[in-house]
Amino acid sequence: MVGNHVRNTRGTLIKMFRRRIPTLVTVVLLLVVWEAWVRLAHVPATMIPSPSEIAQATVETWPTLWPATRITLLEGSVGFLLAVMLGILIGILLYCSRIANSALFPLLSAAQTMPLISIAPLFLIWFGFEISGKIVIVAIFGLFPIAVQTIRGLEAVPTFYSDVALTCGATRTWTLWHVKLRVAARQIYGGIRVSAAYIYATAATAEYLGARGGLGIWLQAAYNSFRTPLIFSATLIIIAITGVLMCLVNLSERVLLGAAGSDDDPDAGQ
Repeated sequence: MVGNHVRNTRGTLIKMFRRRIPTLVTVVLLLVVWEAWVRLAHVPATMIPSPSEIAQATVETWPTLWPATRITLLEGSVGFLLAVMLGILIGILLYCSRIANSALFPLLSAAQTMPLISIAPLFLIWFGFEISGKIVIVAIFGLFPIAVQTIRGLEAVPTFYSDVALTCGATRTWTLWHVKLRVAARQIYGGIRVSAAYIYATAATAEYLGARGGLGIWLQAAYNSFRTPLIFSATLIIIAITGVLMCLVNLSERVLLGAAGSDDDPDAGQ
């Protein structure tokens, strides 16, 4: 039995690797073409640096780049966790109460249409240059897709799920938390992934508009000194940590809900 589990795991890893081969090949080809174009066309590093120049700049400035990354990581991660919790709770509230939905959903939608540059000065006044203000901004901008997908996921749950639970003696509250949310979880995770995709970029942008440290301040300093390779370095770091967060979200979904195809029969294996 252990041998079968090992073989299944190995087969899954091989399939995942094969699916990623086209992506890896495309990235390598793009880097090669990029490097060759910059070198052969003698493009100035202040305009477009080559991948090797970006890598060299990243290594040389890592002692200062990593502390900035840790600040953005902290702001984005804490803000993301708050966005997930608040987004799901707000989504449940708006699903359960028509009055709350009518009163709050338009305001929630309006909050997402406001550009960050217009509300960042207010957060600077309220929170100063501290990390707490950036965490609040990240949470506010990250909860909307989670709340929306929570509402849509709960509304899409077939009625027979709750009918069976209620017939068996379950309360409506128990049915909501243990049945409807479980069935809607895949769609909720869709909103979580959307939020995770831009959470660190939001944190860096908020830092750029006013902070004591972080990748946003790093980008601002690189721009002011015309050190274009460092701008790419910070950008790649944001992409990398966002990719890690997306992988963690996918891993948590698989651990909590199982493989995507396992929802065909929720009672399978019980």
